Amino acid sequence: MIKETHVVDLQRRMEAVELLKLMKEHYTYEELHALTGLPITVLNRYVKGHVLPSRSRAEELFKTLSEKLSLEEEVVRRIKFDEKGYFDNTALISDTLLLRLIAKKVAKSFYDKKVTVVLTAAVDGIPIATHVANLLDAKVVIAKREREVGVRRFIEENYVPSFSGVVMTLYIPQNAFSHKDNVLIVDDVVRTGETQKALVSLTEKAGGKLVGVFFLVAIGETWIKHMKLPDECKLEILAKLPEPKRSE
Repeated sequence: MIKETHVVDLQRRMEAVELLKLMKEHYTYEELHALTGLPITVLNRYVKGHVLPSRSRAEELFKTLSEKLSLEEEVVRRIKFDEKGYFDNTALISDTLLLRLIAKKVAKSFYDKKVTVVLTAAVDGIPIATHVANLLDAKVVIAKREREVGVRRFIEENYVPSFSGVVMTLYIPQNAFSHKDNVLIVDDVVRTGETQKALVSLTEKAGGKLVGVFFLVAIGETWIKHMKLPDECKLEILAKLPEPKRSE
């Protein structure tokens, strides 16, 4: 019990530092000093990992910074569109610190769903799905676009991305999960919804129970008509963006 309490205490102190590091990307030390009341030298030591705050200070830091930090704004800031309307999410899916903080929020939201499997599509959904699965103590199943050598049987689903007009297929191993599993679909960005609809179909074919769907970003509203979720399935989206205007 003492060891468990120590671990929880350490996690809380580390969470406060993670928030501080994320804030440091957009705030100067002077601004953080004004916000927290802590000396710049102390803040610098926290950010550089030289020392952790005490439990009481960590609680104060976490409360103060949480009120200022918007995970939604941090996500939107990392999505870039070009003149043709295509997006670049590299800055989002490569930011492990931000993804860890988001994953904690997602895990709390879906904790009551007793998730045993987190399902995502290769490749950009893998980072956030892995973080979420780790916190929910669930396994990750990755739907891939190729059959892997060494896996004998697959469950597959065909779909046609609107931007390509080409039939594509997602595969998962036949024994990836079963009717005993509660499945949470996690993906980075939903735009047209075809890929995510294929994930829903794969879940049904495998016999799993779809209990939740989470997207980091939803672009436009086209995807809504493709997503037919069970009534008891919980849908959450962190950030919603309008479909960008494309230059001719």
